[in-house]
Amino acid sequence: MASNNQGGWGSRLGFILASAGSAVGLGAIWKFPYMAGNYGGAVFMLPYIFFTLTVGVALLLAEFSMGRAGRRGAVGSLNNVCGRPWGVFGGIGVFTVFLILSFYSIVGGWCLKYIFNAATGVGLVADAGVLNANFGAFVSDGVQSYGLLLAFLALTGAVVLRGVQSGIERVSKVLMPALFILMIVLIIRGVTLPGGWEGVKFLFAPKFENFNGEALFNAMGFCFFSLSLGAGTMITYGSYLSEKANLTGAVGWVALLAIFSSILGGLMVMPAVFAFGLDPTAGPGLTFVTMPAIFSKMPLGQLFAAFFYICLLVAALTSSVSMLEACTALLCQESKLTRRQAIGTSLVGAAIVGFLANLSFGAWSDVKLFGKTVFDLLDYLTSNIGMPLSTFGIAIAAAWIAWPVTKKQLMTGNSLTGGYLNAMRILIGVVSPLFVLIVAMGGIFG
Repeated sequence: MASNNQGGWGSRLGFILASAGSAVGLGAIWKFPYMAGNYGGAVFMLPYIFFTLTVGVALLLAEFSMGRAGRRGAVGSLNNVCGRPWGVFGGIGVFTVFLILSFYSIVGGWCLKYIFNAATGVGLVADAGVLNANFGAFVSDGVQSYGLLLAFLALTGAVVLRGVQSGIERVSKVLMPALFILMIVLIIRGVTLPGGWEGVKFLFAPKFENFNGEALFNAMGFCFFSLSLGAGTMITYGSYLSEKANLTGAVGWVALLAIFSSILGGLMVMPAVFAFGLDPTAGPGLTFVTMPAIFSKMPLGQLFAAFFYICLLVAALTSSVSMLEACTALLCQESKLTRRQAIGTSLVGAAIVGFLANLSFGAWSDVKLFGKTVFDLLDYLTSNIGMPLSTFGIAIAAAWIAWPVTKKQLMTGNSLTGGYLNAMRILIGVVSPLFVLIVAMGGIFG
């Protein structure tokens, strides 16, 4: 049991659903559809699935192994298992996830706004110009958008305050199945629209002539992003896991649920996009600009719009909860703060950094650091430096510094052959670090 008295997982299912919730996040619904749209559907999706089931699984195993063996979250677990210097990589991961929580909550606030819009019928118009203007006016309204950021942080804090079993696990057991049910309802509606089946074909019919290095590289990057690797969350969740649980089986389920969620996200968006003849390569605006236009033309569009943005909020919340938990665990274990104080400190810090990032869409929209707004700079630093650096260190530690410990964790509840273990060690300690370096270098110099 971890030392901050937060408790452990009450069940293997709770651990899997909470970990999958951390991995899924907004990426499945917001990012995957527009990336699949930009890179040819299956040409992007198939490499993403391959990378997730190989390198992604290996990196998840490394993080969960270090967490369960160390029993003290991101920093303490690595210090306990590998020696004090290695905890630095866990610290980098938690600081990175703190920054992500700060600007991620801005988008979480947008989800709250669009749920309200859908419920009241506001903004469901077909004119893309009007939708763009409405979105621009909203995000540049600093008072309104920041108030919604604070509301999203408060929702996150309310869940984490209740602890692991009573808060995170219980909410995950409700929100994750609810997310899948809502997504399936929207998918059924989308594929039954005239022309909707073309969106399904777009996602699943490979167009190998569109295959290129850019699509492959972005599939690698999305695998890294979609599993919350290098963010301190998976080590923290692993530290709450029972010593008797089958780690490899649980990781397999987390990876499969992450893939399943992304595919459902694509199926939720693309059939409707094709049914109404809109552009599948619309980019990040697909969620907040293109989708309202679709719902305005759809029978019962207001109802389905509400379902869609509730899905977005649920996905955002399951990730933000894991981010705040990683920060809370670190502060509890490495300082004398109580759990309540650690949550409050983390939320206040995220609110301050989030305030600065939120200004990027309003008063500071013209303020640039290294050619980027504050929001874009935080996104760049976390995605291209913080998460890759943390993951690289954890992979090296798990495979070469503490392999006997990692091996023991992998074998708990399993009968694994020597060949399998050797292959997994190479995958964790050689292939995965190379994968991380390629993604990081591409992000920095691409």
